[in-house]
Amino acid sequence: MTSPKRIGFLSFGAWHPGGGLTHTGGDALRQTVELAIAAEEIGIDGAFVRVHHFARQLSSPFPLLAAIGVRTSRIEIGTGVIDMRYENPLYMAETAAAADLLAEGRLQLGVSRGSPEPAWHGAEAFGYSVDHDEAREKTALFRAAIAGGAVVPPMRAAARGTRCSRSSPSRPASPTASGGAPGHARPPSGQGNRG
Repeated sequence: MTSPKRIGFLSFGAWHPGGGLTHTGGDALRQTVELAIAAEEIGIDGAFVRVHHFARQLSSPFPLLAAIGVRTSRIEIGTGVIDMRYENPLYMAETAAAADLLAEGRLQLGVSRGSPEPAWHGAEAFGYSVDHDEAREKTALFRAAIAGGAVVPPMRAAARGTRCSRSSPSRPASPTASGGAPGHARPPSGQGNRG
């Protein structure tokens, strides 16, 4: 038995001050929300955004995905893909958790260990290494956090030398205790650790 085909869209959110209908970054964000609403209305299954830094394109996915999540009810939302070299994995787990909660569990994330970019060593401008191995380590930490794994001991447990606490997948948790845990956010199959 075959599964029904599913279809979605991927938006780069490009904007150009001099032409077209998308003159600003704000236009790109609002139009992407409107596109997702319209896509859900006609039966499209997924609304995904590409994350690009140092370009006139979408670069901060979680506020946008949260906005889409509260304006839609069925369509899956997510990224294709987030370059982990630019991310703090525990902060990303918290913001992903918030977006996933607002979308009621419809968040699907694609992550990458790096890809060609317009800026030379752009991740260093964000305060991070450009090393692909560090990106893999960040991805592993992010995945542990969204799975509810213990990633940082709470203050009292560390003082007593006890184990790390686990986070609850039903709410975004603080990285000082456990890292954050969206209940359903996960890399789509075939999307994790791609370069």
